Amino acid sequence: MQNPLNARQQAIIPIAALAARGDMETLTLALHEGLDAGLSVNEVKELLVQLYAYCGFPRSLNALGCFMAVVNARKDSGIVDEEGAEPTPPPQDWDSLAAGTATQTQLVGKSVSGPLFDFAPGIDVYLKAHLFGDIFQRDVLDWPTRELATLSALAAIPGAESQLKSHFAISQHNGITTEQLHAFVAVLAAKCPVDIATHAHAVLSQYLNDSSSKTARADAGINAAFDGNSVFPRGEKNEAYAKYFTGTSYLTMLSREGVTIGNVAFEPGCRNFWHIHHQGGQILLVTGGRGWYQAWGEPARELKTGDVVNIPPGTKHWHGAAHDSWFAHIAVEVPAPGASNEWLEPVSDEEYSRLP
Repeated sequence: MQNPLNARQQAIIPIAALAARGDMETLTLALHEGLDAGLSVNEVKELLVQLYAYCGFPRSLNALGCFMAVVNARKDSGIVDEEGAEPTPPPQDWDSLAAGTATQTQLVGKSVSGPLFDFAPGIDVYLKAHLFGDIFQRDVLDWPTRELATLSALAAIPGAESQLKSHFAISQHNGITTEQLHAFVAVLAAKCPVDIATHAHAVLSQYLNDSSSKTARADAGINAAFDGNSVFPRGEKNEAYAKYFTGTSYLTMLSREGVTIGNVAFEPGCRNFWHIHHQGGQILLVTGGRGWYQAWGEPARELKTGDVVNIPPGTKHWHGAAHDSWFAHIAVEVPAPGASNEWLEPVSDEEYSRLP
């Protein structure tokens, strides 16, 4: 059976785990194997630079020193490794904090806040501005690859179970499949000390069990609500626009000809990002549950079955479910020449939590 992780993905897993562990002897072998598998020199450098945010400068610097020795040894033996692309420089007006906040929100699927960051706001700024605003913006590695590296490093760090579990979820949100996560553990077992793979397997099992139970409870609840109260079927998960929603939504297209009409269903707490309909505008017809609509600069309006919202073109707004109720509406796109949608920033947890 073919491994769901490609050769390059498999190669970065032991590199990141062994670098985080500080096992330079075994890391040397993994670095040779990674270059042989097709990783470029700059990709490995980028991987080891990123790790400082998860395992500290000492481990990252030691790993980079180890890699420098490997590259030099290969050159001396006549092996020419691909240098690879350099990161694209950020624009002159780059705002690391703003960019990092947006990146973190997209990676996680919702804005990140909490009492820990209220207690120590400095760490929140550094996390957003430097890790996500500077490092994760460097295009030498894509986000799924960076997440695999992060998982590997956290698996090698005792006491990081909470962070490892969170990054399993973030990885899946960014395209890593359950089959690939199982393969990730298998690579750790084959290439790293046994305790690293054991640690990763235990946390992955807990994460998958928790996710399965949570999904089953959510599906049962929303199915029951829709079976008895919705005019139109719930439809499939709204994967095409998931990156513009906080939480889980569902979409049933009712018309694609002439006038585009869709039935959108929201799980409790789900809402779309701030957005603008240019030229044509939109009309919402509420068919069930309880939700909210808010135009920029105006108070939020509570919505219930039978309510109608006429959204003029050019109005910045959002809509979605109440925190304790499912919600469904028909979305009618008003036809107009040159009509388009512009997606903006998410509705923050702080803003949303103020709604009853």
